[in-house]
Amino acid sequence: MATTYDFIAQNKRRTWLLVLLFPLTFVLLGYVFLLGYHHFDSASYRYDAVNEEYARVSAPSLNDTVAQANQTAVHVLPWLWLAAMLWIVIAYFTGDHMLLRGAGAIEIHREDQPELYRLVENLCIASGLPMPRVYVINDNSLNAFATGRDPQHSSVALTKGIVQKLDRVELEGVVAHELSHIQNRDIRLMLITVAGISFFTFLSELCFRAGLSSGRSRGKNNGQAALVFFVLGIFFALYGFVVAPLIRLAISRTREFQADASAALMTRNPAALASALAKISEDPRVEVLDDHTSMAAMCIENPLSKVNFFASISGILATHPPVEQRIAVLRRMDRGV
Repeated sequence: MATTYDFIAQNKRRTWLLVLLFPLTFVLLGYVFLLGYHHFDSASYRYDAVNEEYARVSAPSLNDTVAQANQTAVHVLPWLWLAAMLWIVIAYFTGDHMLLRGAGAIEIHREDQPELYRLVENLCIASGLPMPRVYVINDNSLNAFATGRDPQHSSVALTKGIVQKLDRVELEGVVAHELSHIQNRDIRLMLITVAGISFFTFLSELCFRAGLSSGRSRGKNNGQAALVFFVLGIFFALYGFVVAPLIRLAISRTREFQADASAALMTRNPAALASALAKISEDPRVEVLDDHTSMAAMCIENPLSKVNFFASISGILATHPPVEQRIAVLRRMDRGV
């Protein structure tokens, strides 16, 4: 039977795997785009007056295309690799602050909400964890997440709705669930994944806006600049919305079952967490996260399931196991089955 130490070791291995996969796949996709660019850039065209369009009359050989792509890759790809690695380092040390800021989370202290602060503190003492920073998101829905690079640099964020609408024992179960993610080092794995996906989707949006801006200006050079920006935008979009989420699938959804089980052991009350999950599933949407879809995997329940088709489909693309399954497992634990 797997122990907490097994989960921690597993997550450490997966973290290093992601650290390698993100830059590697980024560079490989960049090379594919270089091949495509040189293939079309080297083709010969002539104007067809009958059809009033340019028609390709010759195409470069495969060897010429590969040779040109290799020549460009020597100068470009090392910089792409360096940029990807630099971003991973930045995400590791400051990604949690960026994610909390993106969620509109506000840090609270003992004097702000003493009951909530004391609840988190008591669970940390019981589990032997250092006290994380505690944040509240000004949203009446029910959701929560934890983030950080290790237990010594961690944070727990809860929506205002989950604090106000859950009973104390239910809220205790939710906080224990998030502390379990901290204990199991899920937070570091998710931090690198979410920060990586967010970075490339942000670059994509930036390039598309720059392309539109250049396209509105007259002149041949502006038209070429717009084309370059659009190509870069497509490149970053493919990586951020297709490749990076596929890498995320390396992170097993069993992490939620693991955190549920650890929380039940921590509080000795599986039924309370099951009851909390049932209530959360009724209203998990956090509106501020509608524009931060990559953060959905961090939350105790998918905050986009009611508004995002791709987040609601089941199967390998789902970021969470069905909440009904999680509740059923917790209730079996409560019965001692």
